[in-house]
Amino acid sequence: MDLSSWFLVLMELAESCGVSTLQQGFEQVWRLLLICLLSRLLFKLGGASSMNHVVSIIAGMYSLYLFFHLHMLWVMLLSLLCYLVLLLGRKSIRKGLLLSSAILVYLLIGELHLIDTVTWYKIRGSQMVVAMKAISLAFDLDRGEISTLPNPIEFLGYVLFVGNVVFGPWISYETYKTAIIGRKLTCLWLLRSSLSILKSQISLLVSSCVAPYLFLFFIPINGNTFTHKWLRAYENALSFHFSNYFVGHLSESTSMLAGVGHIEEKENIKWKVEVVKPLNVEMPRSMVMVVTSWNIPMSQWLKTYVFKNAMKLGTFPAILVTYTASALLHGLSFHLGAVLLSLGFITYVEHVLRKRLAAIFSACVLSRRCPSDCSHQHKTEYWVKLLNVGFTLLAIFHLTYLGSMFDPGLEEEVEEGYAAIHTIQRWSELNWASHGVMFVSWVFYRLIL
Repeated sequence: MDLSSWFLVLMELAESCGVSTLQQGFEQVWRLLLICLLSRLLFKLGGASSMNHVVSIIAGMYSLYLFFHLHMLWVMLLSLLCYLVLLLGRKSIRKGLLLSSAILVYLLIGELHLIDTVTWYKIRGSQMVVAMKAISLAFDLDRGEISTLPNPIEFLGYVLFVGNVVFGPWISYETYKTAIIGRKLTCLWLLRSSLSILKSQISLLVSSCVAPYLFLFFIPINGNTFTHKWLRAYENALSFHFSNYFVGHLSESTSMLAGVGHIEEKENIKWKVEVVKPLNVEMPRSMVMVVTSWNIPMSQWLKTYVFKNAMKLGTFPAILVTYTASALLHGLSFHLGAVLLSLGFITYVEHVLRKRLAAIFSACVLSRRCPSDCSHQHKTEYWVKLLNVGFTLLAIFHLTYLGSMFDPGLEEEVEEGYAAIHTIQRWSELNWASHGVMFVSWVFYRLIL
C-alpha cells in the first residue's frame, strides 16, 4: 500500500469510526457529567447540612435510571439489603464478614435465578461499587475507624453517590463526607475534570478505532500464522486495555465534578483522583504493577479489606483469596475468573522469583522499584537494567496472552459474557504459553531457593 492509499484509508477510518465513536460516547455520558456538576453546585449551596445526603441520593438514583431504567431497582435492593444487615448486626464484632456473606449470597442468587444474564452484565459495575462501599464501611466499623453506623440517609447518600455509582471508583465513607461539604469552585478543579474527560474520549477512540486495526493499517506487519495469532492477540488485549482506561478516566472526571479529590497541602490546594495508570500497564515493570495500576481504588480496597484480613492464612492463600474475591465481585464469569486467578498465580510466581534473584545478586530487580537508600549493591548497572527490561517484556507477553480472549466476537457474547469454550479456544490457539512460562518460572524459583 503506497502512502496516498494509506492516507485515504486512514481518512475513511476516521470518518466512519472516529467521529461516530466520539459522538456516541459523549451522547452516553454528557447527562451524567451534567448531573455531577449540578450536584456539586447544590453541595456548595447546602454547605455541611444533611440535605447534601438527600441530594446525593436523588442524583445517584436518577443517574442509575438514565443508564439502567427500571433495572436500577436491583441496585437499590442491594443497597437496602446492605443497610438492613448492618442494622441487624450492629452489635456484632464481625460485621464485615457478616455483610460480605450476605452480599455474596445476594449476588449468586441474583445472577443464577432472579435476573437474566444480559441485564445482570449491564448493572454489574454499579452492583460491585455498592457492595465494595458497604463492605468497607462494615470493616471500618469493626476496626473502630468509624464510631457509629450512619443513619439510612447518610448510608444511601454514600453508596448511591452520583460521582461513582455508575462507573466507580470505590471511595471510603470519609472521602464521601469530605466530597459533599461543598468546596469552592476553582479553575484547577474544572481543568482537572476536563482533562480526565479528554483522556477518556481518547481512550475510547484508541479502543474502537485504532487498536483493532493496529497491525493492518497503522503498523503494517506481515508474517506467518504464528506471528499473526500473537499480533491479533495483542490487538485484542490493547483494545480491552483502552476500554478500561476509558471507564477509568471517565470515573475520574465524574468523581471530581461531584467533589471528590480535594487535597490540601499546606497552602496549596490540589484536585486529584487517580483510577488508572496506562503507562504502568502498557510498559510495566512487573505484573504486580499492572495489577495495582489497572484500577487503583479497587486494588487499595482489595489490599485493605481482603488481603490483610486473609494474611493469617499465609501469603499465597491470601493472594488466592483476594483474587477469588475480585472474581466473585465481577460475577460468575468464566473468562474473568480464569484471567483473575491466572493473574494471582503469575504475580505470585513473579514476585517470589524476583525477590530471590534480588537476594542472590544483591540487585534492584524486585517487582517494585527500590527506594534510593536500599541495601542492594547493584542498582543501575547495565545487566540490572537488562534484567528488568526482560521482566517488562515478559509482563507484556503475559498481558497479550491474558487479553487475547477479549475480542468483539458475537454481540451475544459481549452482552452475556464469553463462554468457557471461547476462553479455552483462545488460549489453546496460543498453546497455553503464558501458563507454561509461569510453571517454568516457578520450577526455576524452586531450584534456586
